[in-house]
Amino acid sequence: MGEDGKSARTSVPPTVTADPSTLRRAFLKSLGAGAATMLALDVLEEARAPTRAAAATVAPPPAQSAAPPPPLPSDGVQDPLVRMQAELEQAMRKPMDQRRWGMVIDLRKCIGCSACTIACVAENKLPPGVVYRPVIDEEIGEYPNVTRKFLPRPCMQCDNPPCVPVCPVGATYKRADGVVAINYDQCIGCRYCVVACPYNARSFDAGERYTDATPAVSAVETLPAYEYGQARTRAEGASPVGNARKCHFCVHRLDAGMLPACVTTCIGRATYFGDTSDPESMVAELVGKPNVTRLKEELGTQPRVYYLL
Repeated sequence: MGEDGKSARTSVPPTVTADPSTLRRAFLKSLGAGAATMLALDVLEEARAPTRAAAATVAPPPAQSAAPPPPLPSDGVQDPLVRMQAELEQAMRKPMDQRRWGMVIDLRKCIGCSACTIACVAENKLPPGVVYRPVIDEEIGEYPNVTRKFLPRPCMQCDNPPCVPVCPVGATYKRADGVVAINYDQCIGCRYCVVACPYNARSFDAGERYTDATPAVSAVETLPAYEYGQARTRAEGASPVGNARKCHFCVHRLDAGMLPACVTTCIGRATYFGDTSDPESMVAELVGKPNVTRLKEELGTQPRVYYLL
């Protein structure tokens, strides 16, 4: 038995029977490293304590309000609509006979999107066959050098309108501000004015609807239009059905202090509108450009719509 125990003791690996003093030094060394680490953490925590205390005493920041609107462009370029709107409000403070409305269309900017045509139809609830502001699409040149040009053609609001004297009942007349208008209650639908207009700017309302071939009438077609400031719903036998119709520069919008619908919806800012009697207005400046022209000036109609080439 003793011999077995002796043999067992002699078979222990050398690492187990290492010198006790060596093991003691290793233990104290590891204990010293851990103590140093703990001491360093305590010092760091004490260093952070004042900062945390100061942060705790600081009141939380107030809730942020909505972001302010973006500043105006640094180049100072103003949207023409902003200027035209301000000039319109200024012109509306003058008596009607001192205002002379005019329109300038920059053909270099027109892209033929027909946004003005659609806006006019929506604003005036125009039926099929009645168009106040078509955009004429023309192909010019010879292959392969072919291009397209677009010509918006509203009523020219002529100073010498040939449509006025041919009306047998005086339904077509010229307002003091230069707009050629139609009295729907007096119009008898003879269409003399339609034939007399050299710009093909007049239409006849035959009473058609977009939903004529469908079982029901669209609710949109039953909404009233506010041309000339009068609410009218299209119905058989009632004006404006059976009347001549035309562009009127959206006089109902002008009276409410708003620009014509075709002007505000032009995505290329190609249409300008304002009081040409004001020499400081944008349209007055554009009318004086050397590249301005009017349609069929040789007829002596003196149109109030100008084009920039």
